Amino acid sequence: MATTKRKDNKNRILKEGEYQRPQGYYEYRWRDKMKKRHSIYGRTLDELREKEKNITKDVLDGINRFSLLTVNDMYDRWVNVKRGLKPTTFQNYKYMYEMFVREDLGKMKLSDVKKTDVRAFYNRLHEQRGLKVATLDTVHNVLHQVFDMAVDDEYIRNNPSDRALVELKRITGREKRKIRALTVKESDLFEEFISTEPKYMRWQPVFVTMLWTGMRVGELTGLTWEDVDFEKNLIYVNRNLVYFNKSKRDGCVYAISTPKTEAGCRYIPMLPKVREALLREKDFNYLCDEKCDVTIDGVTNFVFLNRFGKTHNQESLNRALDRIIRDCNFKTLDKNEPDPVLLPHFSNHWLRHTFATRMCEAGLNLKAIQTILGHADIETTLNIYAEATTDFTSKQMEILNNFYSRFKEENPNLDMERPISLVPPAYDRTVVNFKRM
Repeated sequence: MATTKRKDNKNRILKEGEYQRPQGYYEYRWRDKMKKRHSIYGRTLDELREKEKNITKDVLDGINRFSLLTVNDMYDRWVNVKRGLKPTTFQNYKYMYEMFVREDLGKMKLSDVKKTDVRAFYNRLHEQRGLKVATLDTVHNVLHQVFDMAVDDEYIRNNPSDRALVELKRITGREKRKIRALTVKESDLFEEFISTEPKYMRWQPVFVTMLWTGMRVGELTGLTWEDVDFEKNLIYVNRNLVYFNKSKRDGCVYAISTPKTEAGCRYIPMLPKVREALLREKDFNYLCDEKCDVTIDGVTNFVFLNRFGKTHNQESLNRALDRIIRDCNFKTLDKNEPDPVLLPHFSNHWLRHTFATRMCEAGLNLKAIQTILGHADIETTLNIYAEATTDFTSKQMEILNNFYSRFKEENPNLDMERPISLVPPAYDRTVVNFKRM
């Protein structure tokens, strides 16, 4: 005997799981893989069946769209299982989430979060709370990992934070200054000013050491006198001093961590001016009876101290640089010289970049540069060559021009209109065409 099929009030046959309610709207019922019953509704049969397509796709893909898990719930799972981060980095990630995400986007159900929700969230943080793009990047880094875990656990199909920060980065890109190396004239002006201006001479050992060793800020501030070998003229870099937000209650604290990469543990040969700067710092501490008054994770006897016997951090050094740059430029402008050299607004990391560029310009071996800078990837070192200063590229063009001039002088009878080969015939793969100007 044939089974009677259900029909709606328009005499249309309903599929399995479809029902028309007495009020006239439609319902679809099904069970998930855990045998839990779910229902969806539609005002019309077409609307219901459109929703059914998405449900069927989710069921086949194992997506649990009806989970009540929120973004905060998934973040708590991420905190429990995440491994492989440095403690200071992990603490910073947690601080950023608790500060900016938990009471906002974090309360939404995972299945309800769309790309536009994440983009709107980033816009709010930037426009209403004044977060810079660099800070947003850290928030995004955490959120993206949380949503990736939700995708892996089949709570959502796609990561809604994918490329969510790209547009805001592009629009606000002008806010981020591109790091470049100081020119030779700029770095000479900077060194001369901090070496001769009484107000800033106390900063000379710090910034000269940073400028001529290429150490990262955390490596420099974490340097102890035990790491400095005056007999062998070597500096041993083996730790990083970080200053980070631990929690809302504790605020910013210092901690010792390993260098940024394994290659970060290295010996840096001391140039004469670095040796002189360190000896100057040692003498100053002795004469002023300044002693290290802090121990961080068992480490003490730090080289560079403030007037309270405490260590410096990136922010305090950047603030000092701001004052130095301001007063140096004022002093230069007061001289009323034509085309004066002025210092650009730069941060600590520019000094590391400047040192790397000077080594490239001096023609040092690429592997030696990589080792001295502590780069784990040679590509990072190679990128510095691509950012040579204008002064350096101009000098290279002068070398080419001088070569061309000498070539003409040494070959006065050569027909310069005819292509000539600069390599033996057996290896001639490229022909250079020199023509008279």
